[in-house]
Amino acid sequence: MGIYDINKISDLLSVNTYPGRGIVIGKTPDGKKAAFAYFIMGRSENSRNRIFTEKDGAVYTEPFDVSKVEDPSLIIYAAVRSIGNKTIVTNGDQTDTIYDYIKDGKTFEQALDTRCFEPDGPNWTPRISGLLTFENGEFTYKMSILKSADAEGSACNRFTYNYAPLSGLGHFIHTYNCDGNPIPTFSKEPERVTVSDDIDEYTTDIWNSLNEANKISLYVSFIDLETGKADSRLINKNA
Repeated sequence: MGIYDINKISDLLSVNTYPGRGIVIGKTPDGKKAAFAYFIMGRSENSRNRIFTEKDGAVYTEPFDVSKVEDPSLIIYAAVRSIGNKTIVTNGDQTDTIYDYIKDGKTFEQALDTRCFEPDGPNWTPRISGLLTFENGEFTYKMSILKSADAEGSACNRFTYNYAPLSGLGHFIHTYNCDGNPIPTFSKEPERVTVSDDIDEYTTDIWNSLNEANKISLYVSFIDLETGKADSRLINKNA
């Protein structure tokens, strides 16, 4: 494929049993809405024992069955938070780090300079993060991945991508290239994917394309650029 080609996200997901956790950010084809999605997957009982909950405009991961929780440190966190004209979406508690830094007048990059990949060797799961900034009826977005520099987890490499939105285009970043043991870290730039004007169609397309055994939860939000009103969908396998 050429560097400007756009994939249908379902085509990428349907052939990948384990992309892990994934963030998509982009703009609807009609140019009227910012769109983002976040999904989680899991292979262990501890990872699969989760749901998304929405409270006061934020999205959290929580245990589905509290009695089965083994280690909450890397699986329970705020996934989506907003502050001022910014919306944060991440795969871990770096959501709170970014929030606190922005609250103090600092930047997305400064916040993530203080964080690293997850301490779950030998996988060294990357921390992936997104930031949408709304202003004057438009928005821009950034994506980040913090990942191990080597198989031993001895150093952290940090990558940040800044995007000017184009109608109908999104970018998709996920924690792993595919399934494996250890699981291979995502090694590409965020992938160019299509975005739909229809939030229900888009949500269904992503959810139905995720591997049935490993998928856990999905959150999708479309934000009207003129009014700022958000329309969201939330799906939990553990209903």
